[in-house]
Amino acid sequence: MAAQESILAVVEENGVRFIDLWFTDITGMVKSITVPVGKLAEVMAFGLHFDGSSIEGFARVAESDMILVPDLDTFTVLPWETQTACLICTVHTLQGDPFIGDPRNALVRALKQAEEMGVVYKTGVELEFFLFRSGDQPVLPLRPQDDASYFELSTDMPQSVRHQMLDTLEAMQIHVDSTHHEIGSGQHEIDFQYDGALAQADKILMSRVALKAVAQRNGLHCTFMPRPGMDLPGSGMHTHQSLHSVQGGQNVFADVNDEYGLSETARYFLAGQLAHARAMCAVLSPLVNSYKRLGTSFEAPVYVTWAHINRAALIRVPHISAGKEAHTRLELRCPDPSANPYLAGAVMLMAGLDGIRQRMSLPDPLEETLVRHDRTRLRHLEVLPTSLGEALDALDQDDVILAALGPYISDRYGAAKRQEFDEYNRQVTAWELERYLMRY
Repeated sequence: MAAQESILAVVEENGVRFIDLWFTDITGMVKSITVPVGKLAEVMAFGLHFDGSSIEGFARVAESDMILVPDLDTFTVLPWETQTACLICTVHTLQGDPFIGDPRNALVRALKQAEEMGVVYKTGVELEFFLFRSGDQPVLPLRPQDDASYFELSTDMPQSVRHQMLDTLEAMQIHVDSTHHEIGSGQHEIDFQYDGALAQADKILMSRVALKAVAQRNGLHCTFMPRPGMDLPGSGMHTHQSLHSVQGGQNVFADVNDEYGLSETARYFLAGQLAHARAMCAVLSPLVNSYKRLGTSFEAPVYVTWAHINRAALIRVPHISAGKEAHTRLELRCPDPSANPYLAGAVMLMAGLDGIRQRMSLPDPLEETLVRHDRTRLRHLEVLPTSLGEALDALDQDDVILAALGPYISDRYGAAKRQEFDEYNRQVTAWELERYLMRY
């Protein structure tokens, strides 16, 4: 009740007139239903009925009635539209049960399994994106916002826009560790503070909306497309992860006596993610375009391996300074910013927990120094999928990742992505016409 009263006080103080209720379909697209502020108290108490029959991956017409249940911890006044606030919702059935087709509930289920094992899953995300000029002109052909490069300092528009983005995120209580220009023209990165996996997924969802809004108000188009041009690098969503004890909150990944600073639990978790990596890619790199990044773009992972320092490795173990062992973590490098953050969190966690349950053995790391001395070793390594179709084939064979999604989501997600891949395969591109039309 105190939370409801606090929200109503903020609404009155800020003159909020509209409440956007946000949720996602299985592909991660944000859906929204707006109610007038006079309905807010009722919605907080009882939820809001809606028809889910037209939402990707939701219910059939015969069972379409659903209830949006807002998570009051996500209440935020939108800085770019101050008379509007948003609440992120989970989807429930009319009987009050969590809807098995709701991606946010998939992550909640996974987190409950972790808690039953005595641990809490935390993540920190590095979100990359491009800014292209738009304004009154079409976005295509692409015109990057700037010609700057990695970490380059700028005193003009790019720096100003990033500052506006940080101000907007901070106003939404989305706390950022740092931001900088990435390697590509018009490419930027924002690193979010470590948090519980559900809160982090909510922040990614809200941030993608917020960054697009800030860009639009500056005559720019913000895109989280994994690789928008062949002459541009790809955008990733590197995800740092760790498990912490339910009792006391200690980082259970840390072991100062291990060469890599990893506990036995961390090694099992890491082994589990390697074992399920190819199937996870169908969720973590979910677009046809994702595979124009994986294995081809600068610093995008290629091999199902781990290391301290190896740009081609899937999972990196960052160096931790003495006295900073509480920050021990694993950095998974295959996710990209088009992924549904809830499904991504669910499959990453369940893959790692499977490694713990099965006490999986961890293969040797593959450092860059080893590769230089023994190139032949690369021929024996498992590689990440090279297409969405290959990733979906791997998903179909992986019971753990399918279970993380649940049968309802996995069936509909697979069908939607197969349709996307099949449609792509039927396309005749400009490259094909230029290369073949006059020659054959």
